[in-house]
Order: sequence, then structure tokens, then C-alpha cells
Amino acid sequence: MVTVAIASLWFGGLVFWVLCATLGLLMIGEWAALDGAPATQRRIARFALVVPLAIMAPPPIAAGPGFLALGLIGAAFFFTVIITRRPTLAAGAVYAGLPILALLLIRRQEEGVVFTLWTLALVWACDIGAYFAGRAIGGPKLAPGISPNKTWAGLIGGVFVASLFGAAMHVEYGLPWRLTLATPFLAVLAQGGDLFESWLKRRAGVKDSGTILPGHGGLLDRLDGLVPVAPVAAFLVVLPSLVTLPKILP
Repeated sequence: MVTVAIASLWFGGLVFWVLCATLGLLMIGEWAALDGAPATQRRIARFALVVPLAIMAPPPIAAGPGFLALGLIGAAFFFTVIITRRPTLAAGAVYAGLPILALLLIRRQEEGVVFTLWTLALVWACDIGAYFAGRAIGGPKLAPGISPNKTWAGLIGGVFVASLFGAAMHVEYGLPWRLTLATPFLAVLAQGGDLFESWLKRRAGVKDSGTILPGHGGLLDRLDGLVPVAPVAAFLVVLPSLVTLPKILP
């Protein structure tokens, strides 16, 4: 998955959009399954997300990521609520659509390759650090009622490794200070996304969110940390275009 992600990130444009749009549709399918929605309602949820995903295609095919796409994600939520009368199912349009919009928006920036790689890889680094620190140190559980295998040592280890990665990106690729300093906080957010997805699975009574990745579960199992990180990262990336930042935060 990492190889596919990096290759599509490098090509950008239509290639990156196709990958992201495909992931979005698969993610909302797994969300609907965790919500216990019947097959008909799962198709409705996917259909509702198709329009905002389509409008996110790069110009001149479509408008590209922007406020229109953001509004259509909200419209997809309300459409699904009205048709299915399942707000929890409709929430999948936001859960799957918002991080996809965020990634596409980041990639379109002038230094989109570096910024998108930072967004993706800080989550990977956090997962790796949490896994090895948790196994090597163990200790008190982070949230035993939700995910009995996660420990405080794993959280600290994940944040530490992600922070080192952010610092390395700053030194090697000139990652702006605002993103470098935000990296440890985004790592905590990634762990929160992991716990939230664990809670979804516990509520649904399943071990994995899906079976699309043999031996690794579903896409939500692999992307749970990225879901909350990507929108915040996108906001930080485009922040200079929204406000005038002090020179200490270039």
C-alpha cells in the first residue's frame, strides 16, 4: 500500500485522484458494514459520495478540491439521512469524504508532494513507533475498554518517532516550522483516530473493518489514523493563504 500511495503521489493529478476516490468509496462501504446497513442502503451511501468525489477530479475534468466539494460532502450527508433515516450511516460521507478532500487539496499546493508525504508518513511513523514501543515496553493500557492492546508507552513511542520524522522532513526538505511543530500533536490525533475505529469495530462486534487486505483487515483498519489527521494537516498547509502568519511561522 505504501508503494502504491507514493507512486500515485508522485504522479499526482488524475492518478492520485483515482486512487483517493477509490479509497473513499471503499471506506464508506466498510463504514456502512460496521453500521449494520443493509445492502440497498450501502449502495445509497456510496452513491451519495460519488458526486463530491467526482467534483474533486482535477481540472479540466472537474472543479478540483475546494469549497464546492466541501459543500457537496455536506449535501451527501443530508441526502443519505433523508433517504435512509440513518444519521450514523450518513456520517460515513464525512468520515470518508473529508480526508480524501484534504489529501487532494494538499497535493495541489506548490510543494504538494512534500506536504502530502509528510501527512501520510507521520501517520505511518506513529504506527510503527507505537507498535514497537508497545511491544518492547508494555505497561499501563491506554484504553482497555476499547482497544486492550494499546498502551501509554505505545502512544509516547508513536509520538516520538513521528516527531523525529517531522524534524527530518524539516532538515531535508524544508518542511515549514508550523508543520514540523504540529507533527507530535497530529501523531496524538492519529492515535485517537485509531481508537475511534477500534470503538466502531467493538460496537459492531467484529475484529476487522473488512477483508479487502488479506491478513490486514479492511481499509479503515489501515487508514483510521489518517482520517482525522488529513483535514487538520490540510488546514495547516493552506493557513498562509488564509491569514498573514508571523515570520517565525513560515
